[in-house]
Amino acid sequence: MTYWAINAVFLALVAVVAGAAAVTAWFRGRAARASSAARASSADRSARARAAGLATVVLLVMTAVFDNIMIGVGLVDYAPDRISGVTIGIAPLEDFAYSLAALVLLPSVWVLLGGPRTPKATAEEARP
Repeated sequence: MTYWAINAVFLALVAVVAGAAAVTAWFRGRAARASSAARASSADRSARARAAGLATVVLLVMTAVFDNIMIGVGLVDYAPDRISGVTIGIAPLEDFAYSLAALVLLPSVWVLLGGPRTPKATAEEARP
């Protein structure tokens, strides 16, 4: 069995959870619109997209650095016949699937667990 086959199992599970989170978020958004709650502004969505992009870059860079260190010092090893052969440094590309899975899975679980529990304070409430 190749590492991509193992990754496929985990990534499929992540896709199911992400799909459930997307449906949940859609229904919550629909309910919020029906109750005339304020929609997220484009500035809020833009800030979230920037934060997600930054988190993605940081996690992938850290994965590249630390995977290369761990492989370089002999902590882990990969059977050459079970990897694709594509590497970033000496880390096989397959290693990055777990980082991508975490980037999708953690926010998805957060949405499924209810997201933020405390309402945002208004500008008047935030003043001392």
